[in-house]
Amino acid sequence: MDELGRKSVAEFKEADKTPLVLILDNVRSMHNVGSVFRTADAFLIQGIVLCGFTPKPPHRDIHKTALGATETVEWQYFESTVDAVEALKKDGYRVMAIEQAENSISLDRFTPPAEKPLALVFGNEVDGVDANVMKIVDGCIEIPQLGMKHSLNISVSTGIVVWDLFSKWKQ
Repeated sequence: MDELGRKSVAEFKEADKTPLVLILDNVRSMHNVGSVFRTADAFLIQGIVLCGFTPKPPHRDIHKTALGATETVEWQYFESTVDAVEALKKDGYRVMAIEQAENSISLDRFTPPAEKPLALVFGNEVDGVDANVMKIVDGCIEIPQLGMKHSLNISVSTGIVVWDLFSKWKQ
């Protein structure tokens, strides 16, 4: 394990973070929440905002997939996703929904802002991002999909989008 160069919790907290916040809008599955924490840890994401009925740590089912990432990644809770989005926008974030919607921009054509931090809203496993949230975000990013289903699990979507943006920031 030493060869992997893993950070301690203290080193993680002190490290420069990727200027990205992930907002989970009424995500049902504790396993999905844990997986998002693990992805956020892997890419030194600034933080996660859990909203509505999204499960919160500590919980053994979140821990099962997070594997300790709830101890490294900063997180906060808002009862309302609308309130969370408004607070982040007030703090200077550009807030984008990850959703299939009219006027969305394809992920492969999206350039993350260099001048301000970014927050991404990931929606409920069945209903997606809430309609009231969609009204107030700065835009919408869509993951291109070519198959029959045209939907991905939220934890998969998070991994794809975070990796894509992380790669673009590092170029």
